[in-house]
Amino acid sequence: MAIGVVFPGQGSQSVGMLSALAAAEPVIGTTFAEASAVLGYDLWTLCSAGPEADLNVTERTQPAMLTAGVAVWRAWRARWSGEPLALAGHSLGEITALVCAEAMDFQEAVALVQFRGRVMQEAVPQGQGAMAAILGLEDAAVEAACAAAAQGQVVEPVNYNSPGQLVIAGDATAVNRAMEEAKARGAKRALLLPVSVPAHSSLLRPAGQRLAERLAKVALQTPRWPVYAMGLQRHDSPEHIRDLLVSQLSSPVRWTDTILDMLAQGTQRIVECGPGKVLTSLNRRIERNKEIAMVSIDDPASLALAAGQ
Repeated sequence: MAIGVVFPGQGSQSVGMLSALAAAEPVIGTTFAEASAVLGYDLWTLCSAGPEADLNVTERTQPAMLTAGVAVWRAWRARWSGEPLALAGHSLGEITALVCAEAMDFQEAVALVQFRGRVMQEAVPQGQGAMAAILGLEDAAVEAACAAAAQGQVVEPVNYNSPGQLVIAGDATAVNRAMEEAKARGAKRALLLPVSVPAHSSLLRPAGQRLAERLAKVALQTPRWPVYAMGLQRHDSPEHIRDLLVSQLSSPVRWTDTILDMLAQGTQRIVECGPGKVLTSLNRRIERNKEIAMVSIDDPASLALAAGQ
């Protein structure tokens, strides 16, 4: 069976995540211990006991989600001996995919995403940026709403998550105007998201410049399996990986395009490695054919199902 593997980004974290899987699979704890040695604090305790406010700090969330994705991948690979058709990650999850595709060392990636989270937050002072989800409106109408609401500020579509779900980001006041504009154009809902970093907007370009300097020192390899980048591009060489990870910070995530292409390449099952079911829910909205199996792994039962056991 042709299997595609996807990795979630920020927003899928929660206190207590992967606790049931960790109780059954020692590799979960081992992987978190590796990350903790890099970070200098106990990442598993943070994920298990919180407090939630600390877990949701961007420079802590990113190592937590990277580690969770790699840990679940390791548990799944120990049970499934086939070769995945391709890997993809949503935003931060793209780095998780690169680690799992053996393009980047895990411990080096932990330090990298901690730095990535820090420079993202420092690029836009707390409270000045915002993100919002626009539901029930076609992409072109959301794009037009952003253009009408900008008024010299930044507000842009940044996550093309699924048909009828598009996330916008930018200056907080412009995002609020765009939400009202979208509702006036027929959006069913416009929801402000509980984040202050306007991820994937052009406001993150300064963060991208700092990330480029850090990435120049990171050892990279050609991925063992194809890894999608932001949409239909692929990470195919160390130089290309560096360029794409820098541009990713200030470019939209085109998740719908990624999943449609993965399916067009013959994927019959999509496995989500990481806590929660955010991507599996989006993927089911993108492709409603029930013959395409979609599994999110976050406990022993779902691990066995994803491994075909």
